[in-house]
Amino acid sequence: MNTFPLLSAAIWIPILFGIAVLALGNDRNANVVRSVSLAGSILGLIATLPLFTGFDRSTAAMQFVEKSPWIARVSANYHLGIDGLSVWFVLLTAFITVVVVVAGWKVIEDKVAQYMASFLILSGLMIGVFCALDGLLFYVFFEATLIPMYVIIGVWGGPNRVYAAFKFFLYTLLGSLLTLVALIYLYLQSGSFSILDWHELPLSLTEQTTIFLAFLIAFAVKVPMWPVHTWLPDAHVEAPTGGSVVLAAIMLKLGAYGFLRFSLPIAPDASHELSGMMIGLSLIAVVYIGLVALVQTDMKKLVAYSSVAHMGFVTLGFFIFNQLGVQGAIVQMISHGFISGAMFLCIGVLYDRLHSRRIADYGGVVNTMPRFAALFMLFTMANCGLPATSGFVGEFFVILGAVKYNFWVAMAATSTLILGAAYSLWMYKRVVFGAVANDNVAGLKDVDSREFWMLAVLAIAVLWMGIQPKPVTDVTEASVTHLLEHVSKSKLH
Repeated sequence: MNTFPLLSAAIWIPILFGIAVLALGNDRNANVVRSVSLAGSILGLIATLPLFTGFDRSTAAMQFVEKSPWIARVSANYHLGIDGLSVWFVLLTAFITVVVVVAGWKVIEDKVAQYMASFLILSGLMIGVFCALDGLLFYVFFEATLIPMYVIIGVWGGPNRVYAAFKFFLYTLLGSLLTLVALIYLYLQSGSFSILDWHELPLSLTEQTTIFLAFLIAFAVKVPMWPVHTWLPDAHVEAPTGGSVVLAAIMLKLGAYGFLRFSLPIAPDASHELSGMMIGLSLIAVVYIGLVALVQTDMKKLVAYSSVAHMGFVTLGFFIFNQLGVQGAIVQMISHGFISGAMFLCIGVLYDRLHSRRIADYGGVVNTMPRFAALFMLFTMANCGLPATSGFVGEFFVILGAVKYNFWVAMAATSTLILGAAYSLWMYKRVVFGAVANDNVAGLKDVDSREFWMLAVLAIAVLWMGIQPKPVTDVTEASVTHLLEHVSKSKLH
């Protein structure tokens, strides 16, 4: 048995490199800072690879477990472990961190050390969320992720960055306070902060419903679900490109992961009782937010709203309580990490050249940036759910699961494919196709080698997952089966 603390390495390598980058300090050392940041992100990614290669796909038990006393007085432990529900998100976080460091290589020229350090520290904290098996440790990691992202939006964001940063911070912090109350209640009931112990707690329906709603407020804000989604477009529009990528690719997944780790297994009866409400909110996100995306004039805001719609598919998959739905939702989360990250990077490439996100300021980009246009086309098609891209697999699984659950729910869910194609292709047509719209577009230069490989790696991930999703579904299958068996057992008898 491997006794090397792989999960601790995955968490603390980027954090320690982030601290080291801060110590390097000022912008006179910018090239050194960038090199150290890249080394830290790559080492962090390398540390996560054995988690996949050494993962036992046949069991739903926690693997690579680490446990040591933390706060003995309240029986809180530094307790880490991963299963099929979390392993892919650890890998995705480490991978996206490398991409973000590369993306900011030339673009960020002011406070470079602080920028890179914020992303490295944020990476470690987010991996901590996916690995924590102690409720208090989870809460510390979950809340701590707010700080680097608040700094990223507030310091390197757009003209309204302070407003967007405050809105992001207050929404997510206020949502989390009720979660802390729920965690304390579960601790008092069990005498432990172990999340796995909480899964076995015999709770009444009233207790389960109260706990479910307390968790819902925090996780719904983070996903974000309708109607607590309004912070997301503001945050995306004002955040720098790297901030938008991490926000869409990873941070939204923290809330969805919370449903899998807390809401469903701790409050299974309440989950069934309230599933109608959750499905309703998910379908509103899929249909209504898709329509909202159609009328956007800002590219970033359009992709931000599309993220809300796609994450509505995720929560829908969770609450139809079948294998296809839950596995499809997890695939959709991972796929959305690749696609949304790539979409924001593409918009960032254009913004770096023209300093505009308005669709009307572009037109005919294919004439001056053919390589970029080809890559952007792939990601746009994936955002529509084109077969052979990762965007298709998760949505198809969820729709199949929804058909088994209720035909009319599935019919409503499929509207996202039509709406997704409408707003994605309409944006692409206006930005990329046609004659060169103005002198600014005529002077655009195609992607350089750094930008090309940054986008090409994501393109490979999108195609690989679309053509061969089996590695993802195989890893998640045992844990999803165990979760559904657990949720199907009532705690009331």
